[in-house]
Amino acid sequence: MGLFDRKINKAAISPPPAKAAAAGAGLNYASNNAGVNMIGQYYTYQEGEARNRAVQVAAINRSRDLMASVIGCMPLKMYTEQWNGDEMEKIYLAPRSWLRRPDPDVPYNFLMSWTFDDLFFFGRAFWYITSRTADGYPASFTRLPAGSVTTQDMAGPVWFAPSKQVYFQGGELDPANLVQILSPTQGLIYSGTQVVETALKINDARTRNASSSIPAGVLKQTGGEPLSAQELADLAASFNAARATNQTAALNEYLSYEPTTMSPDKMLLIESANYSALEAARLCNVPPYLVGVSTGSYSYQSSQQARADLYIFGLKMYAEAIAAALSMDNVLPRGTYVEFDAESYLEENYMADKMDEPTYQENTQEGLANR
Repeated sequence: MGLFDRKINKAAISPPPAKAAAAGAGLNYASNNAGVNMIGQYYTYQEGEARNRAVQVAAINRSRDLMASVIGCMPLKMYTEQWNGDEMEKIYLAPRSWLRRPDPDVPYNFLMSWTFDDLFFFGRAFWYITSRTADGYPASFTRLPAGSVTTQDMAGPVWFAPSKQVYFQGGELDPANLVQILSPTQGLIYSGTQVVETALKINDARTRNASSSIPAGVLKQTGGEPLSAQELADLAASFNAARATNQTAALNEYLSYEPTTMSPDKMLLIESANYSALEAARLCNVPPYLVGVSTGSYSYQSSQQARADLYIFGLKMYAEAIAAALSMDNVLPRGTYVEFDAESYLEENYMADKMDEPTYQENTQEGLANR
């Protein structure tokens, strides 16, 4: 009877694995799992042309870098929940071995920053499970670029659930070995097509106008035999080519050049560029002042407040999407969860700001008089 009455207390988290099993051990693979052979063949990886065009817009690139720098420096921590009589209370636990470095081949900062990049631009991200612990849960991962992944059961641009027909570089993958992270927002390459294209056209126009010190203008024929449409086009093209290379253009007595009266700031489309940057900030859900755009009515009191604005308005939803995906039952035992340690990040920056602020005694004449 003593054996049956004995209470056995087992650790709920991360039983010490004697040896990591291969990914997918004991699972039923799809009939075609050729995509596994392409994992680690980095020369075939690609982020996608639409994403690469979007990062050419300075405001979008700046927004991406700001948020990626934050999520890359926030560690993950593991916890469970327990009812204390009034509410659910978090009880933090010893982390699993992968929590500090999910991919043993790359740093934590790199992996999280580029996972955010996939969510930001494509609306989803993919981690492939490369090994498992003795209890069957993942022990390590590798990121698959979203630009190299296609799904046959969902065409997008809105993703409704984890896909069950995933193809990487044209080869099928077993979804049981994938962690699919879904963004709460539509990917920027789908929702921001017009903003990106407009910004790139404005940049092209600014580059064209800045390539010559001679202002734009009109060639006018003042005498002689009338030129045909083709001759006028050829004449304008040759004159424009000379303008573009800052060379000297020659005209005879029957031609004159009338420059426009546009000022340099109008030629460089400064107002248009600022409005384009404002639209990009709206698209990225980032406060405009963080990307260098002044709205005239928004201000912040300190750099600590700016960091809080960046996290709350821009990054928080992506961080929670990643944490929620890594808390699913295919990654962690039921009842255990992970979250980003955002509070420590904000508190550390707050304390750094307080230490850098001049004290009252240092800043006021009254303080100096009372010394």
